[in-house]
Amino acid sequence: MFCYQCEQTAGGKGCTVKGVCGKNQDIQSLQDILLFGLKGIAAYAYHARELGKADTEVDAFMHEALFKTITNVSFDLQDYVNIVLKCGKINLRTMEMLDRANTEKFGNPVPVEVETGTKAGPGILITGHDLLDLYELLKQTEGTGINIYTHSEMLPAHGYPEIKKFRHLAGNFGGAWQEQKKEFNEFPGAILANTNCILIPPENTYLNRLFTCSITGIEGAVHIKGRDFTPVIEKAKSLPPLKENPGKKIMTGFHHTAILSIADKIIKAVTDGKIRHFFLIGGCDGAKPGRNYYTEFAEKVPKDCIILTLACGKYRFNKLDFGNIDGIPRLIDIGQCNNAYSAIEVALAMAKAFNKGVNELPLSIVLSWFEQKAVAILLTLLYLGIKGIRIGPSLPAFITPNVLNILQENFDIKPIKTPEEDIKDILGS
Repeated sequence: MFCYQCEQTAGGKGCTVKGVCGKNQDIQSLQDILLFGLKGIAAYAYHARELGKADTEVDAFMHEALFKTITNVSFDLQDYVNIVLKCGKINLRTMEMLDRANTEKFGNPVPVEVETGTKAGPGILITGHDLLDLYELLKQTEGTGINIYTHSEMLPAHGYPEIKKFRHLAGNFGGAWQEQKKEFNEFPGAILANTNCILIPPENTYLNRLFTCSITGIEGAVHIKGRDFTPVIEKAKSLPPLKENPGKKIMTGFHHTAILSIADKIIKAVTDGKIRHFFLIGGCDGAKPGRNYYTEFAEKVPKDCIILTLACGKYRFNKLDFGNIDGIPRLIDIGQCNNAYSAIEVALAMAKAFNKGVNELPLSIVLSWFEQKAVAILLTLLYLGIKGIRIGPSLPAFITPNVLNILQENFDIKPIKTPEEDIKDILGS
């Protein structure tokens, strides 16, 4: 580890502080948080730029923050805390820009049922975040007899009017990103990957039918340039057709405009005592032990409570039947991490409707921590002053005890315990 005070390897011969002082560790911890947040902002800004949207304030902050992380000109802890919170502010601006880019191009998402099985005939599975790639693929495959299936982060695409109008958009295949090796091996058609968490495929499995595009690339896979998906289409036609295999239908597409359109109904259910509490269970998923907590938590949420969900963590429970409260689904899938702006808009609208601060609402946030976009979203929540967020299955290794203390003292960040303990603590019973 580098010591910022004497600019030597910590604990080395030239180090004057006999190791890494706590202050330096804390600054490095905050720099790491900032870098992860910047990666999240960069991803959202890239998606927006693909649709013709850019923001000079966002770009300027990227330069400011990168300068802060690669130069040793400041050792003030509060200064680093401030820029980390500014990262959250800029991320909010970036997510709003991305939401506007997507909705102006493809329309406001609406709730929709999505088939999780397969239809008979050739198929292409597309995974990633860039809706424009899916849209162009659908246009190029229209009338070819090829069915298009979304995977993982692409699930919310089914709610956008300009995308769901394509009749050969057949459904969503598979679940979270970390299941790729298993699910891509099971899918017999062609596979197209754009900006996503891509795993290197095992040799001699599906690499010969895996294609990449945009900024994604894997050695051995054919890379598509210019959104001409002819090679993917020809490969899909040459492969054995998929079999008819109906699956369970799942809901998605609860954009903030859709949720707020039934705000009066939701408010009435709350004031009538039919809805006691809202739980936002969101974040990334992974294979690390302890993530079954989120499945158990969702299953144990009382029946007079609503579950809002966001990002890949939902694949642990989004096929379960949670029923409804007066016609309001108990499980509301807002989308992926790219759709986090909608969750924030809903929370702010609820606060306004009930004339309360966000922290006074019957709303609790339970996040599964994993990668950079999750960090950027968390920083946005902290910038907005939202407190009492629970994080698991474990806290990031790059957060030092002192930085954790700062987060807990200022924002009441809580590591998860057990579903039973956390629900009892939240509901007070």
